[in-house]
Amino acid sequence: MAQHNDNPADPFKKALAEATKVMADDPDLSVSYTVDPSGIAGDAMRLPQVSRRMTRDEVLLARGTADALALYHRYHDAGVHARYAPPGDMARELYDAMETARCEAMGARDMPGTAGNIDAKIGNEAARRGYGQIREAAQAPLPVAAGYLIRHLATGRDLPADAAHVMDLWRGFMEEQAGETLERLDDVLSDPSAFARLARRMIADLGYGDQLGDDPDQIDDEAEEDGTEDGQDEEEQPDSTGDEDESTEEADASPEQSQDETQDPSQAQVSMDEMADQEMGEETEMPEGEAPLEPPAPQPFSEADPDYHVYTTDFDEEIGAEDLAEPIELERLRAYLDQQLEPLKGAVSRLANKLQRRLQAQQNRSWEFDREEGILDAGRLARVVANPTTPLSFKVEKDTEFRDTVVTLLLDNSGSMRGRPISIAAICADVLARTLERCSVKVEILGFTTRAWKGGQSRETWLNAGREQQPGRLNDLRHIVYKSADAPWRRTRDNLGLMMKEGLLKENIDGEALEWAHRRLTGRHEQRKILMVISDGAPVDDSTLSVNPANYLEKHLRDVIAMVERKKQVELLAIGIGHDVTRYYDRAVTITDVDQLAGAMTEQLASLFDSDPRARARVMGIKRAS
Repeated sequence: MAQHNDNPADPFKKALAEATKVMADDPDLSVSYTVDPSGIAGDAMRLPQVSRRMTRDEVLLARGTADALALYHRYHDAGVHARYAPPGDMARELYDAMETARCEAMGARDMPGTAGNIDAKIGNEAARRGYGQIREAAQAPLPVAAGYLIRHLATGRDLPADAAHVMDLWRGFMEEQAGETLERLDDVLSDPSAFARLARRMIADLGYGDQLGDDPDQIDDEAEEDGTEDGQDEEEQPDSTGDEDESTEEADASPEQSQDETQDPSQAQVSMDEMADQEMGEETEMPEGEAPLEPPAPQPFSEADPDYHVYTTDFDEEIGAEDLAEPIELERLRAYLDQQLEPLKGAVSRLANKLQRRLQAQQNRSWEFDREEGILDAGRLARVVANPTTPLSFKVEKDTEFRDTVVTLLLDNSGSMRGRPISIAAICADVLARTLERCSVKVEILGFTTRAWKGGQSRETWLNAGREQQPGRLNDLRHIVYKSADAPWRRTRDNLGLMMKEGLLKENIDGEALEWAHRRLTGRHEQRKILMVISDGAPVDDSTLSVNPANYLEKHLRDVIAMVERKKQVELLAIGIGHDVTRYYDRAVTITDVDQLAGAMTEQLASLFDSDPRARARVMGIKRAS
């Protein structure tokens, strides 16, 4: 019989891949669908994953991303782009954003059907990054706004609401400073070289001319002039070898030459040795205790990776959730969260039973069987009925050692979690906290984000100090304590509503947050410590990644995970919200919808606490070699 288990999304994926190759004008282009960030490198393109359900949002996002990347591949001239690219960070971000907008605008002109698809992609991206909640231009990324403006002016199309909001915050400033330059946009759009020169001019108009570096066109003109003059000099200049020799000899015999320059090398060596001896003698004569001491090496910012740097910690904060909102506001936000929890009341009881069997946190009694006295063991009466000569069997209750357990829930509070993902995370935390408390397991709930978009005060300090190369983490951390381990759930239940607060969710630096949570756990007295991370994927902080290697934060996260696993003081688990986090965490499950909490959390999450890896794999559906 024919099997009917094919993925219904496969035909769509295949058709989209073929259309993308045609649009990119590259039949050798390789198209793949993945949960990793979308992008294109050489002839390999990564598109967003499309699930079996093929929701409208998934399809629109995949099509829009495919069109945008295909148009960039088709119209982008890498050689020209690299030739005119400025060296400064902000200038380079502006330059790249405008080039991307140019390629998408070219596609909208030549292939109008791509415009709507790319609008969907831009709208999704703007909503995910929380652009609609930004209230001041200083909080909005100028390069993104510049790219939106270029696309809007070149195509005449209105942008999605959140993207238009960011553009409008900066539009008055950009048109005031670079209005004359933008008037030439239509004339240069199809010429990569002319557009690159216009982009550099606009960057200078916006106040970042000091980051442009040398003008490539001016360098070429000077090189041509130098070449012409060199040719003339070679023809007119007579042979001057003899004159050079004479002048060299005169220079060697010049009475003005210093003695050090004519001194014999061996004498120079002796002099250096004598000086060294004198210096050593002076040091040995210095009284004890007054000798110069080398300053101690600074402590590394990360125990997991000594090479991980932080530009400044002056603006970081660790704060209680109750200090970030008024009590009345927390009550209102909690009521909104309760509305979403209503369908999940039955999940709490089922989850409690399964977790209690696996954690064995409050199993303080057991039985000794086959005793000569005690309570009659009714389960063994069948043997007596079958053979009356068999003696009765008794059992005795005994106390067993109680093994304390504490669980920390570390929640990603980044902007990409806005909307349904953060609601799922808050519901997960609420259900787990109540359930584990019923099992007499202490629960700590922590959150992590940043205080500002685009670096905040840390970046301002860095800019004012001269823009140090590769400064390390360049943003203000915000680590939130929603519930401490020793606080009862009923006193902190309103705090979880804070995750519904507009403007709270910004960027995420997972590695430092994980290390922070690990330190808090290792300082506790409980025998068993479990750390569960609830996140939607890789760490992202635009300010840090713009001035450091592209994998800077991701590498640190992997290093911290490796350190936690190596020390074995804490059991590390993860729940992926809408994204597969198994590429970072070995023990992980993925939840894509609130509807899965009753089933997936009850079965898969409970299996994470199973000490038997084969039993854990069986429940999670993971095939492992025996």
